[in-house]
Amino acid sequence: MNKTIATAAAMLAATAAFAQPSPATHSIRVLTPEAAQKAVDAAMAECRKQGFQVAVAVVDRSGVTQALLRDRFAGAHTPALAADKAWTAVSFRTSTSELAKATQAGQPASGLRGVPRFAGVGGGLTIEAAGSIVGGIGVSGAPSGDADDVCAKAGITALRDDLEL
Repeated sequence: MNKTIATAAAMLAATAAFAQPSPATHSIRVLTPEAAQKAVDAAMAECRKQGFQVAVAVVDRSGVTQALLRDRFAGAHTPALAADKAWTAVSFRTSTSELAKATQAGQPASGLRGVPRFAGVGGGLTIEAAGSIVGGIGVSGAPSGDADDVCAKAGITALRDDLEL
């Protein structure tokens, strides 16, 4: 019995040590799958309310897709484009609407349009918590990038209370 208690105490100490940041590591916040799905569901609901058939994707802070949903009549291209919009927002740390303006032909950043997965059209936003990017959301299929942005913002709004700890 004492050996079991000693082993449990050692495991607890190791876990506590692991949880503490060191000079060689950095603690980060990540979205839970449940939060990603909540954002997708809220963005989808907003687009449906406006009569749009879309796909919505949420990616983590590294750009890996966590949640993706395509409405029944959304175009075949929309799932990939929604994920690419979310990836672009996270990768470049800004909205895809801003990037659409900054990367127009003749602009210094126009070369970014050649980056694989770059989506220079509205509908991709970063998701932030306590000043750090924790993910991105992308919407594709509404009649314009501005309309995609409205739906993406609804997804983020649904998480606001959960993100602000």
